[in-house]
Amino acid sequence: MRLILAALIATATMPAVAQTGLPGTASKAPITAGTYNVDPAHTQVTWTLNHMGFSMLSGQFGAQGGTLTIDPAKPAAAKLDVTFAIDQLSVTAAPFANHLKTKDFFDAATYPTARFVSTGVVASGNTAKITGNLTIKDQTRPVTIDATFVGAGTNPMSKKVNFGFRGTTTIKRSDFGLGYATPVVADAVKLDINAAFTAQ
Repeated sequence: MRLILAALIATATMPAVAQTGLPGTASKAPITAGTYNVDPAHTQVTWTLNHMGFSMLSGQFGAQGGTLTIDPAKPAAAKLDVTFAIDQLSVTAAPFANHLKTKDFFDAATYPTARFVSTGVVASGNTAKITGNLTIKDQTRPVTIDATFVGAGTNPMSKKVNFGFRGTTTIKRSDFGLGYATPVVADAVKLDINAAFTAQ
């Protein structure tokens, strides 16, 4: 009890730390026309599916690289090209990750990356529908991503303009040669996307 009281007294007497706003805001003003690099450290795709009706199962891929060419005055002309590192997929158990990398699923030794290339953008305010071609295991299928603008601003560490989007879509494993254990494991996979970009 004495330790708890001492901690509370110490906390109360510490100087207040000023609370400041985040450097990014919902304004698109910092974004100028040009080509921006994908920020691999802050771009992820989280996949979720129903595992045998027992539980929901999720994993994650990180971006390996890519670019977004955009002009805020002409959003429909935006071009997105992103590569994801399938061979570095992340789940909560290493043996399961290794199983997913085998030929039963991703065959990551043969197909170490996946790629999304946009074919069209329909923007409305802070949201957009991004159509494009997704390639996994050399199988290419059209997908539509529902995207929402998160924010933009100058990164205080790099001093460069950063901005990002969130997106969602649903694909079928069987469309990409990933249908192992269907229908015992669900074919439909939800993708939740966090995409971050930085000025070159």
